[in-house]
Formats: sequence, structure tokens, C-alpha cells
Amino acid sequence: MKADHKNIIVTGGGNGVGRQLILELLIRGAAVIAVDKNQVALNETILISGNNSRLYTHAVDISNREEVAAFTAEAVSKYKNIDGLINCAGIIQPFINLDELDLAAIDRVMNVNFYGTLYMTKSFLPYLKKRPEAHLVNISSMGGFLPVPGQGIYGASKAAVKAMTEALHSELANTTVKVTVVFPGGVATDIKVNSDIKGSKSVTEDKRAKKMMSPEQAAKQIIQAMEKNRFQVFIGKDCRIMNVLYRLRPESAMKLIRKVMASNSH
Repeated sequence: MKADHKNIIVTGGGNGVGRQLILELLIRGAAVIAVDKNQVALNETILISGNNSRLYTHAVDISNREEVAAFTAEAVSKYKNIDGLINCAGIIQPFINLDELDLAAIDRVMNVNFYGTLYMTKSFLPYLKKRPEAHLVNISSMGGFLPVPGQGIYGASKAAVKAMTEALHSELANTTVKVTVVFPGGVATDIKVNSDIKGSKSVTEDKRAKKMMSPEQAAKQIIQAMEKNRFQVFIGKDCRIMNVLYRLRPESAMKLIRKVMASNSH
């Protein structure tokens, strides 16, 4: 589905890849309905866009079913047609093992990453199905297919997004709605800071961020995948390599990621 002259909702629009998706969609001629829990962050996105008249913002907690339902009713009433939904909002967990992670942190990650994506998808799907063409894009993660030590719950939430989205691809095969699932590798965003991880450095302070893909590059690849109606897209060299290795030799891939994580902790 081409973005031009489409109404597309993007969650996580206050920062990182979500913000860059909005800017890329605006460049391509879409009207964008940006969603984020933080209205101040959304206001920053508006300023960065040059106060683009095709950008609309809504402060919504996607992990709250009632807020999602209210937003859906408001969006359909205000914008009439909803042609696309990109579920990008997500957080990570503290970098600790499962037995050390408290249940509140587990609930928070699952509620935002999986249930938030589920609520938005289920709420807007009936309206996407009414359009002559429409597209659903759900952002999973490299952690959704490759177990990462210290991020087991985050990975579980993204694996759930993967499985749900791939099932939707089959369920919607005979409709006008196309479905894409995205697996980003390392992207230089402030997801650690925005997830309230103690001791986290911003991308401007973290030297490792220079080796990662930029949010701008990731956003362009995601929108290109949508416009080409791709089913799966693996973002970043690290993700593409680990996808192949995990398919061929899963235990070797897991050993490698353990070594990488161990070296990054020092």
C-alpha cells in the first residue's frame, strides 16, 4: 500500500523509530495520526515535522483497553477512513534474569508490547477491512525469534507479537488488508531511557550507538516494506545474520548472543 493520501496511525510517535516513521510517512504524502502516552513528546514530534498540517496527535495509553476504545471511536469519527496502522510502541525490561525480575515489571512489558499491540490491532481491524486497500504493520524484534539473556520477558512479548501477526497474515489473506511483521536488530534509540531502565545512557552518551542502525534508516526500510506489501522484514545486518544462523544452528546463535551480551555488560 502506497502511503500517499492515506490516513495512517503510528503508535510510539513521541520518540525513536516511531517518530521517524511519522516523518517518513509525511514525506511520502500520508496524513499521520500519531499516538503516544506522552503528549509532551508528541509536541516535540510536531515541532520537528515543521508543524506539518497532516500530522495529528493523541495521548493514549495503549495498554489500557478503555483508552484504546475511546481513541478508536474518536479517530473514526474525526478522520473517517483509517487506511493503515503501524504498532511501533514498545519498552524493554531491566537487564536482569527472569528469577530476579519482579512481577510488576513483567506485567508492564507484556501490557505495552503485546497487549497494547493486540488492543490497537483488534480495535482498528474492522475499519481497516472496510477500505479498498489497507495495511497493518506490527513491530516485533530480533529478540522475538532469538532468545536474549536478561531480556526473556521482552523477547516473550515480541515473540507473541510475531505469532499473532503471522496468524493475521493468513487470516486476512482473502481481505483487502495486507500484513507485515518487522524484526529490528540494534537501532540507536533511547528505548532504555524511555523504559525507565536505571543507569541507562542516552544515544548521545553511548559509544555503542554509533555502530547501530539509525532510526531514520530503520523507518525508511519499514515504510518501504509496507509499500511493497512484504510479509516479513529483518532490519539491520545483525538481525539478518542472526536470523539465518538461528534457523540453521539455534544453539550456536544463542551462544553467540550470550557472548555479545556478556561483553557489552563490561
